[in-house]
Amino acid sequence: MIGRIRGILAAKQPPDILVDIGGVGYELQVPMTTLFQLPELGAEVTLLTHFVVREDAQLLYGFIDARDRELFRQLIKVNRVGPKLALTILSGMDAKSFIACVQRDDISGLSALPGVGKKTAERLLIEMRDKLKDWLGELDAGTPTGSAIEPEADRVADAESALIALGYKPVEAAKVVAAVNDDSITDSEELIRRALKSMVSG
Repeated sequence: MIGRIRGILAAKQPPDILVDIGGVGYELQVPMTTLFQLPELGAEVTLLTHFVVREDAQLLYGFIDARDRELFRQLIKVNRVGPKLALTILSGMDAKSFIACVQRDDISGLSALPGVGKKTAERLLIEMRDKLKDWLGELDAGTPTGSAIEPEADRVADAESALIALGYKPVEAAKVVAAVNDDSITDSEELIRRALKSMVSG
């Protein structure tokens, strides 16, 4: 079981990243909540991990925060919620927002996420309610760090690619990115965050 890795962040292409450890590149998939907190390329990064072994693949998922990994592990225990959908849920809303949905029985908020239909949202509310009681008060949202100003074309392309990787259709991704993009946005992470928030609340 691989529980943690530390190395140099070599590449970022949401939701995939590459971490170089002693000359060996480890591919990981991370939720947007972790992506927003990653350092610049070439910097050292430490990630908590969850290792999944399937018949056709070995997959490594990375998380900055232990609570994000714990929520991920709880989510994949829910019937018909695999790692891919759990990653999408964590990308569409942070832990506090997810717990707020559970507390309010907010089916519409959960079902707005790609891949989460009404039946899955209902199942999440039922099965996650008891699991989250013990650590509800300990969760807090991480604050993303800022970054240098990126060219607008790069920001838009990165944001659209990230949304498509999360399951949104290309036309839908392009439309929502264009709708939320403005001069106050200086990096793709902020643009992705606004686009996801718009899609979930829209």
